[in-house]
Formats: sequence, structure tokens, C-alpha cells
Amino acid sequence: MEIEPQLLGSSNPPHILIFPLPMQGPVNSMLKLAELLILSADNIHATFLTTDVVYHQLIVSARAKERFDRNPRFSFRTFSDGLPNDHPRGGDKFLEMLDAVKAVSHPIVREIVSSGDTHTSSSETNQTLEVVLSPLVTCIVSDGLYNFALDVGNEVGIPVFYFETMSPSCLWVYLCLPKLVEAGEVPFTENSDLDALLVNVPGMDGYLRRRDLPDFCRARDATDDIMLQRVLGQVQQMQRAQGIILNTFEDLDSHLLSYMRSHCSIPIYTIGPLHSSLKERLQANALSSNQPFVYSDHSNSLWQEDRNCMAWLDKQPLRSVIFCSFGSQVVITKEQLTEFLHGLVDSKTLFLWMNRPGSVIGLEENYEMLEKQVLMHGDLLKGIKKNGCIVSWVPQVEVLSHPAIGGFLTHGGWNSVIESVVAGVPMVCWPHYVDQLVNSRLATEVWKLGVDIKDSCNRAIVEKVVRDIMCLRRDELLENATKMANLASTSVQKGGTSYESMKNLIKDMESLTSQI
Repeated sequence: MEIEPQLLGSSNPPHILIFPLPMQGPVNSMLKLAELLILSADNIHATFLTTDVVYHQLIVSARAKERFDRNPRFSFRTFSDGLPNDHPRGGDKFLEMLDAVKAVSHPIVREIVSSGDTHTSSSETNQTLEVVLSPLVTCIVSDGLYNFALDVGNEVGIPVFYFETMSPSCLWVYLCLPKLVEAGEVPFTENSDLDALLVNVPGMDGYLRRRDLPDFCRARDATDDIMLQRVLGQVQQMQRAQGIILNTFEDLDSHLLSYMRSHCSIPIYTIGPLHSSLKERLQANALSSNQPFVYSDHSNSLWQEDRNCMAWLDKQPLRSVIFCSFGSQVVITKEQLTEFLHGLVDSKTLFLWMNRPGSVIGLEENYEMLEKQVLMHGDLLKGIKKNGCIVSWVPQVEVLSHPAIGGFLTHGGWNSVIESVVAGVPMVCWPHYVDQLVNSRLATEVWKLGVDIKDSCNRAIVEKVVRDIMCLRRDELLENATKMANLASTSVQKGGTSYESMKNLIKDMESLTSQI
């Protein structure tokens, strides 16, 4: 049975319910979008829906409640995901987490948009979120994996926008998956020729190989097949959304955006790089109000940031350090860690290594155990202490923009890639899954911003690619990276493509609100 559309007066302001996957990358991007929306228009309200676990991490590590409490047009709404405390909520348990969150959140989303109740108590933090009267929800911005949001929106009569926090190139691959499956190019086995070029992804047919596709296309086990079927279902539902929001800018992905717009019958809003756009807006507001501006006050980190690395970087020469981080989800073995550390030490390059707690299988979460279990050889330990700095979690945007950083060894997650693009830092990409494999190919073959070492991990290769980007190919890669960074900066300034796209998104949200 369909629910009647909400009855709102023409003066009712837009109220956006923003609902990300409860993981660092999507939460970071969509919380930035929420902040940007309420800073860009003085009539917009935003409610950020997330799990108790994520909310607790945000208020502890990023002081998010304190920061957002300053704006009465923003509120958090939380719910329990029903998973045990020791559940990893990601990695090989991602589908488990997704199913749990969808099952619990579906009725909550329906209740919020039907009743207008956007406030609740948080069981995880054992405190009550302050109740502030807000207008009824007039629009949903959800992650593309929450297909049920479209059903709820249709039932209640409000528009739903998808925010795809993956890269546009990976989204385009997703949109082409039905054709790839029909043509027999997907799925394929590990015994296939992984360097064979694909022919059914228009715009990428000259450089995209099998090995560059999301990992679930490799048909290694039943989990891969389940994920492939889910993505195919997601693609079928996508055109029901009011529009697609992307964290990119036109100059970066123009060669694919034209294909995507021809394929899709709905608007595509390129409003990124979001962190850069938000910084521009915050700086302008601080300047107009004569207030100091500190970007670190606007972190959305789910872990406590160790800022000691910034003091270490201050002591290093210009562009002399390679920053090494595999993000918030990737888990590696002790053997892989050893190979990377040997390669870095052998390259004689200064490096900053982010050793996220729980990121190495079988390794306790402190540096003392790292020394005992991995750095057994005296020469390796000596080399690390001479040229390296190892910390648990860093303020990544600040690190990448530090003048001492000359390269970035990354897993190739989209947030990391676009932050590196904005900072003008060349990359060594070592991708693992989902969009990371596509991103690494674009970064090296299309944008010419670095080196791709997917499907390999040994100290000799690590040493070689680090020397390449920090010394042998430094000038070439820096020139390309600087050009792209300048284009990124221009896009978020007044009159830029992302600035105008954000204006169009807000205009469309306001227009749709007036029609409800």
C-alpha cells in the first residue's frame, strides 16, 4: 500500500536525510556533504543517520557532536546495528555488516520520513541526543547500496538521491556490468589472461584489463558471486533515483562522465573534491566573520589521530618523504608488511608509515609488538629508525598537503586518490578490492600520476617504484600532479564546475521540496 505524499506548505524548508554506509570512507564523504549543504544554503536542514558504533567513534575521535551542535539545522540520528561488539564491520565480513544494517535501518528510515522524528537516544554512548524541532524530511541522500531507500521515498512521496562514494570510473564499470556479463567477459577465473583488454566498457576499452576490474568479477568463491549479483541489482535500481552525486570534478573524469550521462536518464552532480570544496567554504565563512580557521577542527576520523607525525614532517626536506597508508579497511599479512618495509628501507627514502590498529593479521596493536614480531633483523630495524616514522592513524589531508611529502603509497581507495590529486602528490597504488583496482589503472594510465603495482608485493618492486616516483620520474609525475591539482582547485572556486554543480544540486533539492 502506498503512503500519501507528505503535505508541506510552500514555505517548508528542505530537510535532507543523509544515510551512508557505516564505514570510514562513506561516513567521511557524506558528513562533509552534510556540512557543505548547511553552509551553502541558510534554509537547508540535514539529519545524519548512522550506527551507534560510528557515532561513538565520531564524538570521541573527531569531536563531531561538539562541532555540529553549533548549527541548529544539523542533527544526528543513531541506531544499533545489532552486531556483537567484536564484529569487524568490514573486510571479509562486509556483506554480514551490510545485511544487518539494511535489516535494522529500513523501518527506521521509513519511520523518520513518515513521522518527522529525526532524534533519538544513543544506546552505544548511553546519552540522549538533544532534541531540536526540525521540519519534515523532504529528501533522502543515501548510499547506492541501500536500494530500499528508493522504495521508502516512493511510498512517502519524497525524492531520493544516490551518493556514490566510489570513483566515477568504477561506477561506470558497474553500469556496464550487465553488458560484460552478457558478453561473457565477466565473471572470469584466476587462470584467465588477466592482462586481456575489455571491449564492453566504452571509454575504457583501450586500457582497462581484467585485472583492473573489481575483485568480485574474478569468481573465486560463492561470496564473489553474491557480491556480483548484488551490484547487478544495484545497477538496475539506480535509474529510479532523482540523481547521482559524485565526489569528483569534471576535468578529472570528463572522458567517462559523457558516457555515463548518455547512459543514465537522471542528472549526475559532480561536486568534488568535497574536502577541498568544504575547506573553501569554511575559509570564506571564517574570513567574513573575522574568525580563525583551523582545518583539523573539521576531521571526520573514526580513529584518534596521532599528530606527532606532523612535527616529524616539519623536520624533513621538501618533497623528501613518501607517505604509506592502506586506508581504513585493508588488512595485510606480516609477510607483506615485511616486504614493504624492506623495500622502503632499501630505497633509502624517508617514509611515514601508518600502521592502523588491526591492519596486520596476527599482529598486536602496538609498536612494541611490531618490533618483536616483524622487525627481527637488526638492519631492517636500524633502517626504519634512521629513515622512518611509524604511527597508528594520521590526519591524512594535512599529511598529504605537507611540503615534505613527495609521494603516496596507497591502496587506491577513492577518498585517498582524490585527496592525493588535490595535494598534487604522485602515487604508488597497491589496490585490493572494489573500486581500488579501477582507480589504480586510471591514476597511472590516464592521469599519469603514478605507478600501479597491483597483484604483486615484493621488496625489489617496492624499492624500484619508490625510487621511480621519488627520484627517477619525479619531475614528470610532479608536473602532471601539479596540473591536476590546479584544475581541482579551480573546480571548487566560484564559477568552477563543482561549485556550479553544487548550486544546481541545492536548487533541484529546493525545487523538489516546493513540489511536495
